[in-house]
Amino acid sequence: MKYVIPTLLIFLGSCGSDESEMVVTDANWNQDESSDMNATFAEEELEEIQVFLSTHQDWKMTQTGTGLHYMVYSKSESQDTAKVGDVVTVDFEISLLNGEICYTSEIKGPESFMVEKSDIESGLHEGIQFMCPGDRAKFIIPSHAAHGLVGDTDKIPPLTPVIYDIELIRIEQ
Repeated sequence: MKYVIPTLLIFLGSCGSDESEMVVTDANWNQDESSDMNATFAEEELEEIQVFLSTHQDWKMTQTGTGLHYMVYSKSESQDTAKVGDVVTVDFEISLLNGEICYTSEIKGPESFMVEKSDIESGLHEGIQFMCPGDRAKFIIPSHAAHGLVGDTDKIPPLTPVIYDIELIRIEQ
């Protein structure tokens, strides 16, 4: 899906002058219109995720209030879930809804981060708190909780939900 954000550029020049002036206006854009646009993006993404899930009916996912869809599909014996401030180490594969794999820990190895204290996707912070060491889960993270309006400027396009297939290896408190 491609989205256009309205911006009006006006180039003004005067006869006989080498100087030109660029004026940027907001085309009467206001906060309500921005909120409406974001709501439209979120609705379209939710529809896209629901269509994806309709083709993956074996994925019994729970949706949170933020739009994260998750399922723990391999449960360990542990009952210790990750909490805010814990350092977690994970193996992961990140893909798009079309199946294209973007990133995997098979190449770089496991990654560690501090829950709710690291600069990574907010949807990952939320989802990891449903997991215990040894659990494997799938998360579908909407763009607003993943890479947002611009994507990651590499493999994840703008306004794109991502799928994490993730294993929580360990928790350090």
